[in-house]
Amino acid sequence: MGQGRRMARKQGIPERLDESLVTRKRKDAPAAQPEERGKRRRREVLREKKEAKEAAAKGDKKKTVVNGTKGKKAAPVANGEKTRVKGKLVKKAPPPPESDEDSEDDSDAIDEDDVMEDHVAISGLDALGSASEDDLDDDEFADSGSDVMDSDDDVRKAGMWSEDEDEDDVQEKLTAANIEGLSRKLDMQRAVEEAEAQAELEEAQMQTNIAGEKPKVLEDEDEDGQPKSTLVTQDLQLLRTRITDTVRVLEDFKNLAEEGRSRAEYTAQLTKDICAYYGYSHFLADKLLNLFPPREAFAFFEANETPRPVVIRTNTLRTHRRELAQTLINRGVQLEPIGKWSKVGLQIFESQVPLGATPEYLAGHYILQAASSFLPVMALAPQENERVLDMAAAPGGKTTHIAALMKNTGCIFANDANKSRAKGLIGNIHRLGVKNTIVCNYSATEFPRVIGGFDRVLLDAPCSGTGVIAKDASVKTNKTELDFMRLPHLQKQLILAAIDSVDHSSKTGGYIVYSTCSVTVEENEQVVQYALNKRPNVKLVETGLTFGKEGFTSIQGKTFHPSMKMVRRYYPHAYNVDGFFVAKFKKIGPTPPNAVGANGVANGKGAADKPANTDDVFDKAPIAENDEDTGADFGGFDEDEDEKYIVKGRKANMKKKGQNPKAQPSKA
Repeated sequence: MGQGRRMARKQGIPERLDESLVTRKRKDAPAAQPEERGKRRRREVLREKKEAKEAAAKGDKKKTVVNGTKGKKAAPVANGEKTRVKGKLVKKAPPPPESDEDSEDDSDAIDEDDVMEDHVAISGLDALGSASEDDLDDDEFADSGSDVMDSDDDVRKAGMWSEDEDEDDVQEKLTAANIEGLSRKLDMQRAVEEAEAQAELEEAQMQTNIAGEKPKVLEDEDEDGQPKSTLVTQDLQLLRTRITDTVRVLEDFKNLAEEGRSRAEYTAQLTKDICAYYGYSHFLADKLLNLFPPREAFAFFEANETPRPVVIRTNTLRTHRRELAQTLINRGVQLEPIGKWSKVGLQIFESQVPLGATPEYLAGHYILQAASSFLPVMALAPQENERVLDMAAAPGGKTTHIAALMKNTGCIFANDANKSRAKGLIGNIHRLGVKNTIVCNYSATEFPRVIGGFDRVLLDAPCSGTGVIAKDASVKTNKTELDFMRLPHLQKQLILAAIDSVDHSSKTGGYIVYSTCSVTVEENEQVVQYALNKRPNVKLVETGLTFGKEGFTSIQGKTFHPSMKMVRRYYPHAYNVDGFFVAKFKKIGPTPPNAVGANGVANGKGAADKPANTDDVFDKAPIAENDEDTGADFGGFDEDEDEKYIVKGRKANMKKKGQNPKAQPSKA
């Protein structure tokens, strides 16, 4: 290729640069650079100081100039003599100082030159300045005495573009060398601040706990012994303040209680205030208050006033949680995983579309389900190809979760005693694509007479709902003492039926999970203790859940089995989930023949003194008029020969129902 147009001619030696043009061009620049603005600012300051100095000083001082070459210091000029060498202004070397005033002037000049060397680095176009510019610089920086540069050391430490920074700021600049030291210093400062804050809190606490500042909680009594009410019932703020003060007194009763007052009086006052502030019946408020310490009870009542987070469960039979989350995010839903303890839950913060009407919901990719409802199924841990019974299955959240864990293998019996609720159960089963489930409508107490021999049984028993008050506020007032007698009686029957429905010889199973959405002891620990007493062939095992509080082993004078620590309790104020209870049993042997059955009678003998498994066996053959006609028509029966088949069939039927054929003697 030939030479380009730009390289066709060689460039000659450039012409000599005219200094005056350069100076004028630089002065006529439209916008000053940061370096020029800094110089101009310093010049204005020095000019103002020079004018003030000239007005105050009576004698003339020697002038100093800055040499155009960086690194060389200017020297005072004797008698103002100047010489020009090769177009540059050069000062002659000064003679030795003759007096203290001369030496002082010299030191001032040297300090001033040091500043100019550090801050006014003349290079490039500055070195090409004209003689007129040099004269301007001489006029500006001459007559600037020692007062102008008194803070020479501070100015040297400051950066070129940070004239306002002080010495400490310069030293605190972060570098790779001092990062460890600065980090340690910040940690020490933070520790000191925290210690001071803690000391202030302790001091405030001490001031609060002194005898002179004991809170006035209890009301005074009149002549008739009736309390004088000094609090307006409608003033909720004052009522809440009194609740807080009462809780504080009960926590430190020895120091804060009024003289002559008992703890029972403060507890009664707290119960009364809670009923007035939160709207509970006195019976239920007292029952719940006895479950916790005062501070935790107050947190429990407060948590029941706020709804729990909206949670959905991913249906792994149709999609994965990551894909579902991305799809919902694209639809304007704000969500995040519910926690490390669940791999299928998503917590919803805000949604621009109804969660129950999205295409993903209709396609069965997820189901709206409370986070606490995940826990019983996770504790049950069903395996593939097992036979599982869900004794109270509606509306189907737990049943479909079991099917997803089993990957649509094995067989699930989803039972519910309410036929109308079973319709919603069937709808969810179809929508979520569950194919291994049989829906039935029996009373749960009829098991195992209906069918038995299951590998695992889940009993989410009907309860009072004291753990879901945030969802159903009517529980605060509509539960009475009769309810807490009737419900535990039903739960005890159901748990015995669930235990009898499990096959103890199952190779992979033999587990029963009992759960309620209640926090009361009557529906939880007492029912579990009843099952342990009536069924010695079961024991409590670990639930496998990674969080939750242990069950009570003793409370309010009641003592339970030491293994009750294995059950798990969940509270809304502790985990931000609905109040829940989960217990897991392991069946280690067959049910004894004399054990109390689910219907309250012995398994060995019924009302008609016959085996329990033959209660529903009827002879449907037509009744003959007399034995002679029967013998003539059918030729008679050989009872000895039939006995073998009857006993064999009876044993097979008992084995099918999960009962031990050898537990009851066969009858002819």
